[in-house]
Amino acid sequence: MTADEAEVVRLTAVVEQQRALLEREDEVHRVLVRVVLDGGGLPEIAGAVAGFFGGAAVVTTTDGRVLAQAGSLPGHASPTELDCFDRTGRLVVEHEPVGRRGPGGAADPARAFVRIVAGSADLGVLGAFSPDRPLGAPDVHMLERAATVAALAVTKEQAVAAVEGKYRAEFLRDALAGRAGDAHDAASHATSLGWDIDRPLVVVVAETDENDAESTRTTAEVRDLQDRFARAWTQAVRSRDPSVAVAGFSQEVVVLLPVPEDADADAVLRPVGDLVRVVRGDGGGGRRTFTAGVSRLVTSAADLPRAYDEALTAVHVGRQVDGGSGLAHFDQLGIYRLLALVPDSADLRRFVTESLGELAIDDVPEHADLRHTLSVLIDTNLNVAETARRLFFHYNTLRYRIAKLERMLGPFTTDPQLRLTLALALRVHRMKGI
Repeated sequence: MTADEAEVVRLTAVVEQQRALLEREDEVHRVLVRVVLDGGGLPEIAGAVAGFFGGAAVVTTTDGRVLAQAGSLPGHASPTELDCFDRTGRLVVEHEPVGRRGPGGAADPARAFVRIVAGSADLGVLGAFSPDRPLGAPDVHMLERAATVAALAVTKEQAVAAVEGKYRAEFLRDALAGRAGDAHDAASHATSLGWDIDRPLVVVVAETDENDAESTRTTAEVRDLQDRFARAWTQAVRSRDPSVAVAGFSQEVVVLLPVPEDADADAVLRPVGDLVRVVRGDGGGGRRTFTAGVSRLVTSAADLPRAYDEALTAVHVGRQVDGGSGLAHFDQLGIYRLLALVPDSADLRRFVTESLGELAIDDVPEHADLRHTLSVLIDTNLNVAETARRLFFHYNTLRYRIAKLERMLGPFTTDPQLRLTLALALRVHRMKGI
């Protein structure tokens, strides 16, 4: 065979290979379009992609929250068990850029990710996992073709969700304001929307810490952030129970979370804390910081307005006490709930200054240390041995500190009224924004 003939054979093979790849891409595109036209959504698209690659596939939001997954991998019940997902099941998009990665062993299959884009809008990420072969550039190109079809499904689902979300949010707003009719009518209407509110539940309010009215962001940017915040909560809630009522408002998301009727505050905070951790994730993705508050348990829709007020109080008091990004239950607010009712913060500041004197000001590093000592002493009911143990002080060192505190504040060890005043002043001092 001459050199020219060999070159013709080589070029013919290249052309044939390219033709086969294009035919495969076209077939993938036709199958996926047919899935969408037949009413399929992201789960069906993920299933088809997993079949094409002989492994697994995921569709996530732009910040890595899984919207759909399909297929399986050797040794894993779900692709979310792989190291590229965090403990909450979120794809760590910060460490998984678009493109392909080779296998790192049996526990780390080859994978590729592409963005799902519609026009200038970034809608999410499509990923494919192959357990038995490396993925090449043609595979990524085929995945990009699949992502264009996934964009249709995402756009359709977002449009439907926007309409449904509007009606659901309006109903939930009415229910929280006591305008949804009697308890039976409200429960029936909720059922028609796919929600079950006829059971013991608590109201959870998650309010963003940033004040949008004073934000330097544009209105469109704020709206996009709030939509993402609401979607993150909706996804976290529905992945656990699709019948739970959840809706986003201007700067908050409200969830009517079912709980056992005999659950105490600690038992209620556990599932709420799990949801908060899932929404926050492990950083990245542009999520907003927020404070969450939880109401007392209610057993009737008629009590939702009262529970909503309690949850809002828990948010606002919790933010004052912890400075934001916290989680508070109404029943655990204690004296802070009453302090938050004082309308004039100047009165509270004056009370702290008059009660704690120079300890109210942190111009000297020792003051904060002495306040902490005083707080632990009061919390242990003046048990010197227990206080010394908690603070890791020698007994005589603590005795010296108590004498110094009494010279500064008065005989609080023998005066119960002074001790009460100091305890209250310490609580007020801890509150932010007064």
